[in-house]
Amino acid sequence: MNQRVVECVPNFSEGRDMAKMRQITDAIGSVSGVKLMDVDPGADTNRTVVTLVGDPESVLEAAFRGIAAAARLIDMRQHTGSHPRMGACDVCPFIPVEGVTMDECAGLARRLGERVGKELEVPVYLYEHAASRPERSNLAVVRKGEYEGLEKKLRDPEWKPDFGPARFNPGFGALITGAREFLIAYNITLNSTDKAHATDIALELREKGRIARRGQKGAYYSSGQELRYAEGAFPCGNCDFDGQRFEDTEKHCREAHGYSLRELLAANDIDAAKDVVGQKVYRAGRFKACKAIGWYVAAYKRVQLSINLTNWRVTSPRDVLEAARTMAAARGLVVTGSEIVGLVPFQALYQAGRAYLEAQGKSAFVPVGDVLQAGVFSLGLNDAAPFELEKKVLGLPRTYADGLMDMRGRDLVDEVSRGTPAPGGGSIAALAGSLGAALASMVANLTQGKAGSDAAERQLLAAAEKAQRVKDALMLAVDEDTSAFSAYMDARRLPAGTAEEKGHRAAKMQEGLKLAIDVPLRTARLSYEAMETAELAMQHGNPNSITDAMVGFTIASAGVRRIFQ
Repeated sequence: MNQRVVECVPNFSEGRDMAKMRQITDAIGSVSGVKLMDVDPGADTNRTVVTLVGDPESVLEAAFRGIAAAARLIDMRQHTGSHPRMGACDVCPFIPVEGVTMDECAGLARRLGERVGKELEVPVYLYEHAASRPERSNLAVVRKGEYEGLEKKLRDPEWKPDFGPARFNPGFGALITGAREFLIAYNITLNSTDKAHATDIALELREKGRIARRGQKGAYYSSGQELRYAEGAFPCGNCDFDGQRFEDTEKHCREAHGYSLRELLAANDIDAAKDVVGQKVYRAGRFKACKAIGWYVAAYKRVQLSINLTNWRVTSPRDVLEAARTMAAARGLVVTGSEIVGLVPFQALYQAGRAYLEAQGKSAFVPVGDVLQAGVFSLGLNDAAPFELEKKVLGLPRTYADGLMDMRGRDLVDEVSRGTPAPGGGSIAALAGSLGAALASMVANLTQGKAGSDAAERQLLAAAEKAQRVKDALMLAVDEDTSAFSAYMDARRLPAGTAEEKGHRAAKMQEGLKLAIDVPLRTARLSYEAMETAELAMQHGNPNSITDAMVGFTIASAGVRRIFQ
């Protein structure tokens, strides 16, 4: 059965009293099938971001228990903090990770909202992919007015909650829940104590942009004169174009800058369907799917750009960091580093590492750990606190904890030599194939930038990329082969006294046998691919390393021959 994994990231309005937060996280952790991945408190924001993963039903139950605990422990009448918030559990999104669709996550949000509204008597709003209507999709729109404006908001029929009573709950406030893409909470730190420095850059980066100006006297955009629409003069906020009609400027923004002027104005609470004369002009920010503000962090004695990347595939941490570095330098500032709040998807960090290696003229087709380390160092993720890959990265390549590949070479050889059937030829065939692929990658990487032609260079880079993929898969197969054999032997040891026991034993043996056959077959196929990469390395690699590629070809062939025993 395919694994079904959902992530849930409830944000609780408590970041100073850790005794309260421990009770909340204990309630979450009391549900079996859920793993508490991260608890990230912030004293200045007075907010704790909790990240949990597990199967859908377990995550749903854990989220409710955490919210119920927050309802008992947090009193919003006493809450202060620098982060926008509406309730004791301010927002609780569900995120599909593996084997689960966005629609299913939206269904989880609706079920949570219905239960919280009914059992806790808390007003609940749905947002993003679970939103009940389009105008409630944006979190900032739903949260506008925050806790202090909630009582008035609930009296407006347009803001009737999706679940729960349409009356003010003074202790809790309201819950916002929904389903969304993976959000990367990303902070960039500056060598400044002036919040205005961070805010000026943040407004340039974020999608909704800022009030447009002209006539700046320096790098700080706030130095210019604010623009407003007037009869016969509709300025573009991103260049010097002036349209005689609003429609002229709207067309210009779409064709010259690639954004919808109406959507930009709507994001800044201006309805372009009405007369905009007299309204402020807005300048679109540089990045889509990017929200950003500036704030001062007392714990760091520095300011930060607090950024939410709502779709990292559209705008990545590297995108905004490099833009921030350029803008900071123009303002006489320095980016000292950055930090991930909560978790980051493996691919986001891996792709950043690859991009930085390529920018350095290095091969990006090296071991996964090297690529991730390049990403960590280049993004400056160790600036504020140590960045631990195992705790911060979601979706790291699967490994066998304390498996054969974690042994020292001498211990592995000794283990194979013992009088036990596993590890045996299958594991060693996979190891041989992985070493063959590793040698092919080595020769291809050594020759990077030194190949005889562009075509040869491209072939070697493709060989290095393929060799790394094959190497990693075969290293996993070293332990998979032993595990598959053990599963078959365990099935053989099952009781067979009754007809039911015999049937169960036979079924388990059949499952184990299929696995025991599948792993060696996959090893053979992967080893053949390793031979192909070694052959390319021999053809186009550095002649001084041809013997290394030949050894790789020869040893990888052992992984193929194993299947024909």
